[in-house]
Amino acid sequence: MDKTTRGNASQFFIAGQLCRMGYSAVVTLGNTPNTDILCSNVEGTKFVHIQVKTYVPGIRTCSVGRKAEKFYGDNFFWILGGIPKWGSEDPFEYYIIPSAVMSKNVKEKSDHWLATPGKNGREHKDSNVRIVTLPPFKSEHSWSIEGYKDRWDLIEEKLGAPHQ
Repeated sequence: MDKTTRGNASQFFIAGQLCRMGYSAVVTLGNTPNTDILCSNVEGTKFVHIQVKTYVPGIRTCSVGRKAEKFYGDNFFWILGGIPKWGSEDPFEYYIIPSAVMSKNVKEKSDHWLATPGKNGREHKDSNVRIVTLPPFKSEHSWSIEGYKDRWDLIEEKLGAPHQ
């Protein structure tokens, strides 16, 4: 499965999970800047915006890009979706991370990486690449997202308890 297909699938899996929880969730299909999924309570009175990034469980990192350094507001979340390859016994993995947490940590770690000399003392050059290291792996240039696995409750705090 190519990267685009896996990313599209991830958005639908996550939207499906939110609907299973009792919320209304729609995939924007690229029609809303910085928002892959728009999710609301069933009354349509409270909303959260979700940016989805996809990875294959078992790899070390998930690429989030430079825009992860920006704080988009208290009702904005990043969901890193670990979508197993077809036929795999690996479970689906979801890390639900508030925008404030993502922007602060990605910016700090990127700045640290840029300030740290590379191989043979060479200066690192900036790019649009930003990564998050996935548990159980660790890196001095990344931060631990372990506490955000399956944190659907963070979205529930913004939207209220869903109607089941």
